[in-house]
Amino acid sequence: MKSINKTLALIALASSSAAFAATDFDTLDVDGSGTISKSEASIDAKLMSMFSELDTDQNGELSKEEFSKA
Repeated sequence: MKSINKTLALIALASSSAAFAATDFDTLDVDGSGTISKSEASIDAKLMSMFSELDTDQNGELSKEEFSKA
């Protein structure tokens, strides 16, 4: 169920004009987990291109600290 809700939230965000301006951490952290996953980051092409470089601990998620270096 959590996965479905997350997917629906990402679809809703991606289909809105806000998706193209989603550059702050809290907006991208759709599920409120305190991190940005690759699927959450996928709505921002620039962030996706830098994701591996920013993910310094290589856990597949960006913390607020990692994101702040973008």
